[in-house]
Amino acid sequence: MDIQSLAVFGLALFLAAAAPGPGIIALIARVIGRGARGAAAFAMGACLADLVWLGFAVGGLAVIAQTFHLLFLGIKWVGIAYLLWLAWKMWNAPADGGTLGAPGAPNASRRSLLFAGFSLTMGNPKVMIFYLALLPSIIDLEKIGIAGYLELCAVVAAVLAVVFSVYIMLAERARRFLTAPGRVRAVNRGAALTMSGAAGWVASH
Repeated sequence: MDIQSLAVFGLALFLAAAAPGPGIIALIARVIGRGARGAAAFAMGACLADLVWLGFAVGGLAVIAQTFHLLFLGIKWVGIAYLLWLAWKMWNAPADGGTLGAPGAPNASRRSLLFAGFSLTMGNPKVMIFYLALLPSIIDLEKIGIAGYLELCAVVAAVLAVVFSVYIMLAERARRFLTAPGRVRAVNRGAALTMSGAAGWVASH
């Protein structure tokens, strides 16, 4: 693919990804409530889901995506349920030692966080619309070969890495100002409500 087409795609993806959606909100809530540990796994899961939707778009598999709608719907609800479980854990986490994400507080495994990011993104209508509706108007997908697809994958990985890294860094900095003992429980519960709201947004669309 020519550089101009890749640049246009990258810019469009950046604008779409940077706009706070349920995935970004859940990621921020996770970092503020539990720290940056595991955030990379959640972000990687979201990136993998983006690559799946990109594959559907480039492969002209929108019809197949619609055919397996029930499968994606199931993945979506599993992700929603897991986010609600994480929110419940945050809500009930003890404010040990006046620090957020204390060692004694429950923390999800990287594998489960990766799945949470993947399932939430697979069921996110915003992501579906971008790849299956908007992308064909940006790039002539019929002319994309294997090399072009790999180039697009590289752009997706790079753009999402930048977007997620910035949000993780900002959330981690905000978290440092919220470590006073009297605020820990309130912050944990605020993060839990935020994550529940992200799950509710996906469920309602």
